Amino acid sequence: MTVVNARGTAPSLLTEGRADFPAGFVWGAATASYQIEGAAEEDGRGRSIWDAFSHTPGKVAGGDTGDVACDHYHRYAEDVRLMGELGLHAYRFSVAWPRIQADGTGPADPRGLAFYDRLVDELLAAGITPYTTLYHWDLPQALQERGGWADRDTAHRFAEYAERVHARLGDRVAHWTTLNEPWVSAFLGYASGVHAPGERDPAAAFRAAHHLLLGHGLAARALRAAGAREISLVVNSAPVLTPTQVADPSAPVAEADAEAVRRVDALLTRQFLDPALRGEYPAEVLEIVERHGGLAHLADGDLETIRQPIDLVGVNYYNPCVVESGPGEPANPAWPGTEDVRFCPAEGPLTAMGWPIVPTGLSRLLLRLSADYPGVGLIVTENGAAFDDTVEEDGRVRDTRRTAYLDGHLRAVHAAIEGGADLRGYIVWSLLDNFEWAEGYRRRFGIVHVDFGTQRRTLKDSALWYRDVIQRNGVLEKA
Repeated sequence: MTVVNARGTAPSLLTEGRADFPAGFVWGAATASYQIEGAAEEDGRGRSIWDAFSHTPGKVAGGDTGDVACDHYHRYAEDVRLMGELGLHAYRFSVAWPRIQADGTGPADPRGLAFYDRLVDELLAAGITPYTTLYHWDLPQALQERGGWADRDTAHRFAEYAERVHARLGDRVAHWTTLNEPWVSAFLGYASGVHAPGERDPAAAFRAAHHLLLGHGLAARALRAAGAREISLVVNSAPVLTPTQVADPSAPVAEADAEAVRRVDALLTRQFLDPALRGEYPAEVLEIVERHGGLAHLADGDLETIRQPIDLVGVNYYNPCVVESGPGEPANPAWPGTEDVRFCPAEGPLTAMGWPIVPTGLSRLLLRLSADYPGVGLIVTENGAAFDDTVEEDGRVRDTRRTAYLDGHLRAVHAAIEGGADLRGYIVWSLLDNFEWAEGYRRRFGIVHVDFGTQRRTLKDSALWYRDVIQRNGVLEKA
């Protein structure tokens, strides 16, 4: 997940009536390895950039780390039983690269592979389809010390790692995602430094972005050659809007504001999807990259490699990105090249992360992606909200705001399908409360409450509501 500043009040829901989803629509929940597994030093696991980052004083709220997290490494069977109680069709999880190759190279560690073997078998026995993400930000620290994603060789090491994981799990796993949110990896990791590895070098961030895409292409090609049935790339795209457009999409936009919108959209969405799906970078992105270190890292044949046939684009949506012209504004540290652009502060109903609740942004995004990139299916791979949840005396977690949030966004998803978006499924973030990156354990996104002292799991009211949505394949008319 990523923080994107936005402003605007939440619009009314797109529909108040019952919304039934198409037959075969996939309902799931998601997690990520470093956020839930724990067991940081067990069974040969190497150190990741998030181990190094979280153990650096001042980098993570409360000094929290993922050393224990949800202890999913030991409690995965219990967690799969919870998934079964909720009736999930799919579970999206990520593989921890340092469990498979402690230093990011060489043969796969059979102990790390064995854990994912057990997890996949447990899921299949429960009737739950595994959706495997190969990279959700936990790069082996040894590779970072050799340059990380800013170094071209990391892309090749990633493809080799992908081959090793598929060789072990590919007989049972059909759905493979290469990367989760490469924008976050590149720009929060290497430009603003608020995520691991914590660097602040815009030129390195643009190199990292390109090498992440190259790694995606190399891995996708290797997976396809090995017989992978479905391959996807997951992006944290968002509609980029002016403040007035949040509530009124038809509002007129001044040319200076329109230019700011185009530039930010190019950096957030088109920088990644245009190479992956069209084999080209937007001209405005190349101009910005050239100003921040040049284009020498773009080699002949890279774009052909990056543009591998994929089956799905995964969409992680939390809120829109709202900008306007801001003459004299310096570039946002996470957005090199955004001089003279103002990122607007959030207003209106907010989650505990300070993110505005704008369900219609998801409809706009899905319809836009379907129109701009026809021929590839879509799946919502993350959508959810953090609120300050507590277990009450009767044992319940009455997270009514999360239920309302999910209801509104599912109605937005339904509206996008009705509008023609080729959307195949919806995967809520997150199954469990977990280590929320630089926010530590103070932000709870789960539909299952986790007491991090006892590791007790409690189904929140939102989980029970989601169970009923899955059973009826739709949301009911609002009371």
